[in-house]
Amino acid sequence: MNLNKKQGKFLNYIISQWEAEETISPETAVTLKNSFSIRKFDFKKLAKYSFWIAIFCVGNAFGAIIADDFLVNLIKKFFTSSYFVLCIIFALFAAGVYYLGLKRRKKKPNNVYSNEAIIFLGVLFTTISLLYLGAALNMGDKIASFIFLLSTLIFAVLGIYFPSRLVWLAALIALGSWFGTETGYASGWGAYYLGMNFPLRFVLFGLILTIISLFFKSNKRLSFFYKVTTKMGLLYLFIALWILSIFGNYGDWSRWYDAKQIELFHWSLLFGLVAVGAIFYGLKKDESIYRGFGITFLFINLYTRYFEYFWNSVHKAIFFLILAVSFWFIGSKAEKIWNLEFIKK
Repeated sequence: MNLNKKQGKFLNYIISQWEAEETISPETAVTLKNSFSIRKFDFKKLAKYSFWIAIFCVGNAFGAIIADDFLVNLIKKFFTSSYFVLCIIFALFAAGVYYLGLKRRKKKPNNVYSNEAIIFLGVLFTTISLLYLGAALNMGDKIASFIFLLSTLIFAVLGIYFPSRLVWLAALIALGSWFGTETGYASGWGAYYLGMNFPLRFVLFGLILTIISLFFKSNKRLSFFYKVTTKMGLLYLFIALWILSIFGNYGDWSRWYDAKQIELFHWSLLFGLVAVGAIFYGLKKDESIYRGFGITFLFINLYTRYFEYFWNSVHKAIFFLILAVSFWFIGSKAEKIWNLEFIKK
C-alpha cells in the first residue's frame, strides 16, 4: 500500500500500540510496518486543488465575458441576435460536455478529479444557458427566482444521475439563492418576511437543510451526498447565526444603530449554544463535520464578542487569559472523562 503521511503515521502508531500491549509479536509488527510505504508528496491533493483552481479560473473567465458588453455583443453577432438561440447553443455545449464527462469516467474511472472538472464545466455552460433563457423570457423581477429554482432542479437531477458531488453542490447553492430571492420578492424586497430579516430566514433554512441531510445518511442512493449537504447546511446556518449575532433581527440601519448592545446578547447566546451543541453532537456521534464547524464558529463568536464588548475596556492579555483558563478547565474535565472510559474498557 502507498499511503500519505497522515495515514502512514496513524498506522505506525496503531501497530506500535499493538506491539506494546503484546497483542501482536515484534516480528508481526515489523511485517505490518513493511507492508506499506509513505508517499513523500501528496500528488492526489495537488491534483484536487489544481482542478479546483482551474474550474474557478474558467468560471471567472466566463463571468468576465458576460460582464463585458463588447464581448457579449460580439458573441451575439457571431451566433445570432436572439437570446433564446444562445440559450439553446450553450445548452448543447453543456450536453456535449456532460456526454464527454460520462464517457471519460467509464474509460478512465481512476481520474476522479479531472472527470469531475469536466462535468463541472458542463455546469458552467448550463448556468450560462439559463442566464440567456432568463433574458429571453423577460419575466421582469420574478426572473431571478425562476432561474434559480430551475437551476436547482436541473443540477439536483444531474448530480444524482452522474453522480457528482460538485454538481450537487451547485444545486445547493442555487437552492439557497432561490430561497433568498423568493422570500425577497414575497416581502416586496422589504426587511421582513413573516417577521424575519434575511439572516434569521437563513438560520431556519440552514437548520432545515442540515436536518434533511441526516436522512441522506441512511438512504442508499443519497448517502453519497450526505457530507456535502451537511457541510452546506451548517455553513448556511452558522454564517447566518454569526450575522444575526452582530445585527440582530433588525430591518434597517437606523434601528440597529440605536439598539443597545445588551439587546443583541440573546442572539450571541443562541449562536454560542448552537456551536457548543454541534461540538457535543459531533463528539457523541463521531461526526468530524459537526465538531469542526462547532469549534470554528465558537471561536468566531468569542472573537466577535471580544471586539464588541471588551476591545476598549479590558486589557487584551486579561481577555485571552480568561479564555485560556476556561478552555483549560473544559479540556481537563474532558480528559478526566476520557480516562475513566479508558479504564472501564
